[in-house]
Amino acid sequence: MTPLPSPLPDALLGPVVRSALLEDFGRAGDVTAAACVEAKARLKVLFVARRAGVVAGLDCARLALAAMDPDVRFEAVAADGDRIGAGTVLARAEGNARAILTAERTALNLLGRLSGVATLTAEYVRAVEGTAARITDTRKTTPGLRALEKYAVRCGGGINHRFGLDDAILIKDNHVAACGGVGPALERAKAAAGHLMKVEVEVDSLEQLDEALPYAPDVIMLDNFSLADLREAVGRAGGKVRLEASGGVSLETVRAIAETGVDVISVGALTHSAPVLDIGLDAV
Repeated sequence: MTPLPSPLPDALLGPVVRSALLEDFGRAGDVTAAACVEAKARLKVLFVARRAGVVAGLDCARLALAAMDPDVRFEAVAADGDRIGAGTVLARAEGNARAILTAERTALNLLGRLSGVATLTAEYVRAVEGTAARITDTRKTTPGLRALEKYAVRCGGGINHRFGLDDAILIKDNHVAACGGVGPALERAKAAAGHLMKVEVEVDSLEQLDEALPYAPDVIMLDNFSLADLREAVGRAGGKVRLEASGGVSLETVRAIAETGVDVISVGALTHSAPVLDIGLDAV
């Protein structure tokens, strides 16, 4: 089982949370709270899951409230990575009423979004249990939220692909076209890569796989292969290179893909199509 990730540092989360708060403030701040709630009023609230899922992003909720009221008391009852049922209290808080109400939507947006990613990831991970395949994300993330969404994937039991263009060489189909073939692209990549830099190449046919194998890349991505071709690719590779299946992956297809013997299955839907986990803020 994939261990739960270490919490992301406040130094990374803080700017994201503040940016979201500023977006919500508009030009005049929370005019509703200012008009209706006395300046010194206090409020106690609970963060409650409306449906079952996997939690991620509690620190975002904490930071959103603390940005508006530095003296707010925030207590996490659940932890990121927990599987929870509908009606579960995730956290409780107490502080200035105006501050909590102003931060409410930002806190819930981030907590619900990240918990949704973790929940969908956990469904994919559960679907391939008993196979050797691991579920990974892609760079198809929400702009500005990549580090947070990839953290949520880890909370759901998945692993991370590249974080950006600079942490691995990934030769895609358009790179192959620009270089004149899989072989020339890999030859150039292997010559340029430092000793710590991994090289992956995407292939879209068994012929391209055969072209790539002699260059011994670290990973070969099998893009939109049929199940029969995935099995054939696993046989041809013979365990000498890690194989990643990509394209056309859904909860309905992922088990069959895993059973072909590939090592990794990348799923863009983990971050670009995850539904938000419904979480509410209830005054008590």
